[in-house]
Amino acid sequence: MSREPKTMTKPFRTLIIEDHQLIIDGYKKALEHVSFKNNILFTTNVAKNCEQANDEIEHALDTKVIDLVFLDISLPPSENKKLLSGDDLGIKLKRLFPNVKIIVSTHLSDNYRLVNILKNIKPDSLLLKSELDFQSLTEGILNVINDIPFYSKPVLKLVRQHVSNDFNLDDIDRKMLYHLSLGTKTKELPDIIHLSIAGIERRKRRLNQIFNNKKKTDKALLILAKENGFL
Repeated sequence: MSREPKTMTKPFRTLIIEDHQLIIDGYKKALEHVSFKNNILFTTNVAKNCEQANDEIEHALDTKVIDLVFLDISLPPSENKKLLSGDDLGIKLKRLFPNVKIIVSTHLSDNYRLVNILKNIKPDSLLLKSELDFQSLTEGILNVINDIPFYSKPVLKLVRQHVSNDFNLDDIDRKMLYHLSLGTKTKELPDIIHLSIAGIERRKRRLNQIFNNKKKTDKALLILAKENGFL
């Protein structure tokens, strides 16, 4: 159950990072509902890819404030490929704005992937898009702005099943997988990721173990990584 919201003395500066217009419209309607029912003002900006989101984040550095973020995970990368997905944006937001509240909604339902999001981004709310409805969204917003974590029931169930599992890919792992998926050769990765070829090979062996890649080929590894929501 959500509590009565805090009295807000200034607008809640909100950033929606999402590439589907219908979902963006749904967030805006939910914010309007919460605003009307609870006398809270939200000022809202929208970004539809990593490039636009990064511009919004850099611009917000002038004011030093982003209060609330709706964050999708599967997004088009930035032009320089330094930001590959919502994971990278979430990590950057937490680093630059320690007090920001982040609501992650994603179509990814793989339990390992969800645990990875929780570990890396530490969102205040994690919701599955397949389970998202107006009531859960408005409840989630109210909980989050009152410092109460909010996770949808399917997320809680999945996380509990694997809460002790150490399945966690870091930024370098994900960049390796991304560039391999683009057709980059292993021998070319040191120029992109700035690891030695030996270091890259060690990481590939670890990734093969994580994904239980019995074929040990890059093609099989990328298929498994995609199935698990990392590509």
